[in-house]
Amino acid sequence: MGRAPIAGRVTTVAEGDVVVFLIGMRVNRWRAVRHWLPVLRAMPRMLKELAREEGSGLLGHQAYTSGPRTYTTVQYWESREKLLAYASAPDRQHRPAWAAFNRRARSAAGSVGIWHETYIVPAGSYEAIYHGMPATGLGAAWGHRPCRSGNGGGVEPVGRRGERAAERLAG
Repeated sequence: MGRAPIAGRVTTVAEGDVVVFLIGMRVNRWRAVRHWLPVLRAMPRMLKELAREEGSGLLGHQAYTSGPRTYTTVQYWESREKLLAYASAPDRQHRPAWAAFNRRARSAAGSVGIWHETYIVPAGSYEAIYHGMPATGLGAAWGHRPCRSGNGGGVEPVGRRGERAAERLAG
């Protein structure tokens, strides 16, 4: 059960800046389940909470694994401000999960590692091309956000045949 591939080459219909947030964890000691399992379970709860709230700022996300130990989620956000507001809100899932992680980390002796990176990508500085793929990544994320131009978000066919990425990004 999956989304159908889109025929041909398409690109993201996106406007404005994009915030890309990468967050992940690594299981360093498999036997320390009590330290890494709560971390693994926390992200899906947060993503469900964000999906339920219209205007949360989360446009979309995609989960990836890199071998059996490392789990990463790529998230696309409307703004840095909305990402930070969610992260610091005392009544939301993130803040208690972060506090619990810090309490467990004191006795975990490196059993689990976490990381995150935030990138603010200015308008006109990103490109997304998909060929024979369902809407993915930024194309899927932006599909849930209306564009100011009135064209809904998502993907559209790539412009000219032979057009190169460098030409599109140059403006």
